[in-house]
Amino acid sequence: MEFADEAPKLLMLLYGLVAFVVVVGGLLLLLDAIPNYFARRREQRLIAASTAKGGPGGDSPAPVARPRRGEGLFAAFFLFPAIVLLLIGLVVPAVRTTLLSLMDGGSDNWVGLRNYGWMFSQPEILDVLTNTLMWVVLVPLLATGMGLLYAVLVDKARFEAIAKSLIFMPMAISFVGAGIIWKFVYAYRSEEQEQIGLLNQIAVSFGGEPKQWLLNSPLNTLLLIAVMVWIQAGFAMVVLSAAIKAIPAEIVEAARLDGVNAWQMFRRVTLPSIRPALIVVVVTISIATLKVFDIVRTMTNGNFNTSVIANEMYNQAFRFGQVGQGSALAVFLFVLVIPIVIYQIRNLRQQREG
Repeated sequence: MEFADEAPKLLMLLYGLVAFVVVVGGLLLLLDAIPNYFARRREQRLIAASTAKGGPGGDSPAPVARPRRGEGLFAAFFLFPAIVLLLIGLVVPAVRTTLLSLMDGGSDNWVGLRNYGWMFSQPEILDVLTNTLMWVVLVPLLATGMGLLYAVLVDKARFEAIAKSLIFMPMAISFVGAGIIWKFVYAYRSEEQEQIGLLNQIAVSFGGEPKQWLLNSPLNTLLLIAVMVWIQAGFAMVVLSAAIKAIPAEIVEAARLDGVNAWQMFRRVTLPSIRPALIVVVVTISIATLKVFDIVRTMTNGNFNTSVIANEMYNQAFRFGQVGQGSALAVFLFVLVIPIVIYQIRNLRQQREG
């Protein structure tokens, strides 16, 4: 009886799997057949043109291939899926969100820039923006600094591979999983009970009293930031370690012959050599930090003055039914990311031209 009740759901699941196989299989078939078709046609045209110009065994050089209409269609075929996905997944949602940010909570009436005025006039939203600023300033600096320290200390160590694996391991954990782990680290129980939180157990071991660490602002925000730093430090270490190993041995040997000490080697040789990698790490972590949501949602739900833009955007749009205000926060977050992305693009372009 229970199976019969679930039969329609299983049938819908089967239909979905069949549709997925058909669509993906069809796309793979097209991506294999159409390029081969255009390649064969192009090869036949080149052979025919060469034969007509020089004849069989002729000495005349083969004509220079010119772009053909078919080749333009060939390129457009590959660009079309990417363009469609960009339109559906990025352009259309961005435009729609911008329009919704200019409307009221029910998306019925135009209110202009009122939602943006609300964002910068409400004390609780200003606290959210302040918290986000703390995240964006502290997380990239601390994570990059710790990653650089790990990379320098672990480089050429005896158990380098094992150490790097352990340091990088948090990157394999989802933000939600990391939040749950660290929520146990900060867990609180009364003095009469045995502490299960690592931080409170340490405090009790040294004669202190257990505290509810996630209730006190701004300490709770700093403790949440520590989770993000713990996750991103492994990423920074891997990138910076690779950059350090890519420093030419001739430069290192020349510096040693000049009699530099370890600090001078780090400051005058290592840092300038890995500057492009440092920029990539800081920019990448900054963008990830601006979008942080899972850690805050899992550990405090944005309570106790720990909310950030992404979390507040979710609350306004989906919990409180204020779609206009949530969309305004989303647009503001998007605007904050744009300068970082532009800077990264310019930096990569300068590296290629240099």
